[in-house]
Amino acid sequence: MKMLKFSLIIALVLAIALSGAPSARGQEANPTECLTSFDPDRDYFPQKVEIAFATGFSVEYHKHYKVVRVTRPWAGAESGFTYLLVQCGAPTPADEQFKDAVVVEVPIRKLISMSTTYLPHLVELGVVEALVGVDTLQYISTPEIIELGKAGKLVEIGSGAQVNVEQVALVAPDLIMTYGTGAPDYDAHPKLIEAGYKVALNGEFAENTPLGRAEWIKFTALFFNAEARANAYFDGVASEYQRLVALTERVSTRPSVLINTPYQDVWYIPGGKSFAARFLLDAGASYAWADDETTGSLPLSIEDVFAKAGDAEFWVNVGFFGSLKDLEAADARFAQFAAFKNGKVFNNDKRTNENFGNDYFESGVIRPHIILADLIKIFHPELLPDHELVYYRQLK
Repeated sequence: MKMLKFSLIIALVLAIALSGAPSARGQEANPTECLTSFDPDRDYFPQKVEIAFATGFSVEYHKHYKVVRVTRPWAGAESGFTYLLVQCGAPTPADEQFKDAVVVEVPIRKLISMSTTYLPHLVELGVVEALVGVDTLQYISTPEIIELGKAGKLVEIGSGAQVNVEQVALVAPDLIMTYGTGAPDYDAHPKLIEAGYKVALNGEFAENTPLGRAEWIKFTALFFNAEARANAYFDGVASEYQRLVALTERVSTRPSVLINTPYQDVWYIPGGKSFAARFLLDAGASYAWADDETTGSLPLSIEDVFAKAGDAEFWVNVGFFGSLKDLEAADARFAQFAAFKNGKVFNNDKRTNENFGNDYFESGVIRPHIILADLIKIFHPELLPDHELVYYRQLK
């Protein structure tokens, strides 16, 4: 009899947890399952996100649904997308204003991710098991996702306009999360939408600040009712990032930094209002294009760059060059830059896999505080004496 009572108590506790009723900490949780009964007066999303740094999406909460708007799915987009996220088991609002919205029942159970940058979100939100497909397994760095791929639990659907709709049909996802560029040859979402799939456009790459990009974990969380975990994770990231910025605000000197290398004879220099420039500023560096108002990149010649930043003390993010020798072999003019002569060239490829998938562009997106710590260690090593570089390495 005692064992039976104990079992009933455990079952009751689990039922309460799954239903979103108050937890042991006195905080109510968002539902993790479909509702078995609906109360129109109940707020089913007591745990909410507020957007502090990201500018490309917003969320409006109602008692049993959320209205999510992606206002800048890519740089230069003329319009956005609206998603009506309805708690599973609750009625869909019959409001004319939502007639063009994509309706998604939440929490979703099966997701296809078409960018590696969303994969760390799933780990931090505790929903890795929901992933059923990716664009390709080749470039993935997240260990938990690699294991799913090795176990044969993920389909590969390809990318761009060549996306394989037949492969998508094999797993019947609740949602496909992807990105848009505005260029038909590179965008998969028009073909997927035409095939009848629910597609969410994630615009994190269009953000102009590191914390703005990282905050898109909250966007992913909205589809899983995982707001509490997203808030806890991002609050920690933002707090640490801001702590590090406070360290560099007191530096007496700011070393000059050059960034990137040319691609097909064009040197795409990040504009002064880009997220890359913000990283340098926050790390206590000076940047020759800091006063530029561009949020994207400036296409320049190597001569233009040398004239303005040839004397820069540091050079970072040099692309697919593994050594100083490789850099000089690509263009002998690189050896004339001061940073090359002084051996102060650092690349963000320390965590690159055998297929050239770079974790800097994967986990680094939601770990901007770690990237910032790396840069501070490079420019001001005395501020972080115990930090070891995670994403960066010095070229030899």
